[in-house]
Amino acid sequence: MADKKGLSDKVKGAVSKVKGEAKDQIGNAKDDPKMQREGQKDKTKGNVQEGIGKAKDNH
Repeated sequence: MADKKGLSDKVKGAVSKVKGEAKDQIGNAKDDPKMQREGQKDKTKGNVQEGIGKAKDNH
């Protein structure tokens, strides 16, 4: 059975990335640079969370 230590972080990361992508696209459509920046921050946060989850899986 696979170890699931990092699963929670990977799921959080995926959610953050999806949320960030949505904000980025909405900000782009509305010509709202602030919302685009928030979306990009969320996507970065998601990438970090996924990395933490993968690191936990490897230990």
